Amino acid sequence: MSFAAPVASTLFSRFFRPFSASSPFLSLTHEPQARKMSSTTEQATLAAGCFWGVEHLFRKQFGNGNGLVNAKVGYSGGQTSSPSYRAVCSGDTGHAEALQISFDPSVVSYRQLIEFFYRMHDATTLNRQGPDVGTQYRSVIFTHGEEQQKIAEDITDKVSKEWFKQPVSTQVVPAGQWWDAEEYHQLYLNKNPTGYECPAQYVDPKCQFPFHTAFLPLFRLSLTARALLASYGPSLLFRSDSVPIFDGTA
Repeated sequence: MSFAAPVASTLFSRFFRPFSASSPFLSLTHEPQARKMSSTTEQATLAAGCFWGVEHLFRKQFGNGNGLVNAKVGYSGGQTSSPSYRAVCSGDTGHAEALQISFDPSVVSYRQLIEFFYRMHDATTLNRQGPDVGTQYRSVIFTHGEEQQKIAEDITDKVSKEWFKQPVSTQVVPAGQWWDAEEYHQLYLNKNPTGYECPAQYVDPKCQFPFHTAFLPLFRLSLTARALLASYGPSLLFRSDSVPIFDGTA
């Protein structure tokens, strides 16, 4: 993992940007109770920084009958075959750390998944999420078909204009070859609850759209703590030594 001191303005801007109750495209619709899954599933492939946190947040949001059928972390968007984690971290393969989701469209829509994707990471930073720097941490929506491409482009345009109020770095591109990551990366934060979590990947449980302004002070306080940790406690931000970061020999 690459490390660099985070730029405070980009971290803080994530929570200081306006949250408008008049933006229905960001209003996630959650079922009061999980519905029965259908036999039809679709795929979504997303990259939003360190894939440990991306998988953890999507499973937390859409697991337990809320639309997520399966999820796995891996590599996409690169030029080499069967890349290892060590090779991807070098930046030479061109791959992004990504999450591939199988979901039930009768329970959760692709649009809802993309809305959540923009809620859970900072899409304004190029090749970076918090202290994690490199092309492998870029923000990408890998689409499966023309319909997903149109939905992703539409939401990305609205997010940029109406939420971030600035261009986003997120790429929207057709999905290419997918490669599963090594087994120790799968469900990493479930296996290692105290493992590394990127401070830029964060969804406050109180933050639902339309956003309630009463929660803004709590939002700012939580981000301040995470920004201070990133600035003054870099050793705490490195990934846990409980599993090998690189497969193979050092």
